[in-house]
Amino acid sequence: MREYFDIELANLNNQLIGMGTLVESAIKNAVEIIANNSSELLEKAREQEELINTSERKIQNHCIRLLLHQAPVANDLREVSSALKMITDLERIGDQAIDIAEVSQYIKSRNNVINVTHIDEMASQASKMVTLAIDAFVKKDFDLAKTVSKSDDVIDELFDKVKKETVEIIQRDKALGEEAIDLMMIAKYLERIGDHAVNIAEWVAFSITGSREL
Repeated sequence: MREYFDIELANLNNQLIGMGTLVESAIKNAVEIIANNSSELLEKAREQEELINTSERKIQNHCIRLLLHQAPVANDLREVSSALKMITDLERIGDQAIDIAEVSQYIKSRNNVINVTHIDEMASQASKMVTLAIDAFVKKDFDLAKTVSKSDDVIDELFDKVKKETVEIIQRDKALGEEAIDLMMIAKYLERIGDHAVNIAEWVAFSITGSREL
């Protein structure tokens, strides 16, 4: 019975890694759309979102089966319950990625709006945080999870810079007002992705220590 449960836990981990890979790809695709609007990339983003949603449902069902039929011990219970929480954040990151993709198509003055802000740096930092959070889970690495939490300060600072830059864009050219606001929305979505990455890191900590404290 224990051997079977260990196999199922390994299967669960592999499914989570797969969902994490999908989410990382969705963020990368969204960042590409910010820099270079493309109908093909937008369609790809929509397909990725559906794959992420499907993955979430499969993992939910897997976790429920483990909880109902395998009577996990304390450590196993923490790992399975953490997985259930993590996939919620991963799914929401997928939502943020498609939101970024959708909003980006309305930004036409990219040289005047995006290239004069820290939005690219913010996108890179958000993507890095998600990758680190997933790596922390795979490796069961508490210190790596803690690094994700500390990285949130960086993305918050970048968000503040983008807000100031958005105001400067509008003051410089009111005709860019709507696009500047769209840019602000993208920055907010990226900031939320960072928050979800921190949540994932906290659940990694919980799966290891029984506490979400990092």
